[in-house]
Amino acid sequence: MARQNTVFKEAYNRYAADLRTDEALPSEPEIAAQLGISRSTARAILTRLSDAGIIRWNKRQKIVLRQPTEADLFPSEETNSLHDIIERSFMRRILSDDAAPGMQINELELAREIGTGTTSVREFLIRFSRFGLIEKRPNSHWILKGFTRDFALELADVREMFELHSAAEFGRLPPESEAWRALADIKAEHQAMLRDLDTRYKEFSTLDERFHLLIHAASKNRFIADFYDAIAIIFHYHYQWNKAFARERNERAIHEHLDYIAALESRDQAAIVSACRLHLRSARQTLLQSLPQTASDEALTGS
Repeated sequence: MARQNTVFKEAYNRYAADLRTDEALPSEPEIAAQLGISRSTARAILTRLSDAGIIRWNKRQKIVLRQPTEADLFPSEETNSLHDIIERSFMRRILSDDAAPGMQINELELAREIGTGTTSVREFLIRFSRFGLIEKRPNSHWILKGFTRDFALELADVREMFELHSAAEFGRLPPESEAWRALADIKAEHQAMLRDLDTRYKEFSTLDERFHLLIHAASKNRFIADFYDAIAIIFHYHYQWNKAFARERNERAIHEHLDYIAALESRDQAAIVSACRLHLRSARQTLLQSLPQTASDEALTGS
């Protein structure tokens, strides 16, 4: 219910923001298709609009009486993008204890669980399938292929190439860039987390994602942005795969982030490259350690 409520709030804000006085609204199925949500969520949106006196709803006729104000919308902190909602639900499934190669993922079941339309879920899965973790099968089914050591190494290699470029570009941003203020906020959040690490260390994966996305935004390269938006899912969630020594691992990563931030603030390109490489080397090791080891893996690592 909580996930569906979030979908509802996000979709409600999107739909309400575009309403115009005296406009006639389409049918519930058309609204659902337009927003990429379920019909029941579309009906809930219309009900709220009617209760607030924004529309007049008389059977099939729906007329906009007034444009919504800021007070009619849900606060931004209560909403997430539909993409983020689908992402979290999908990752929750493939990170569950019973998830294994060969597990089936059904578009309709996932859409019902989230409270959204199958089209939005299908678009997300198609985009995610480029990385080879899932494979399309007939009748709206997908198969989880598994996260292998080779896949993790390839992913880490490409991430390093892109992030080194993005970090260098970040160091060249003008002092008035809004990115420096965002970096200062993230630095303060790292420091606050360290002061209360025993109770907050599990929040690190979200902070990690925000930090690296900020760095990649500095590249202003659409291909890097598109790539990182997708693989960040994996690096964001891999901290949850292996919970052993999570506190110690996250503490080390926080200190590495703070060193990385200091290098960015110095604008010294050599320092930036050094801090970036050091942190990404640790992230690579953490990712590999989170994978279940096969006999061949153990032979390679000597463990």
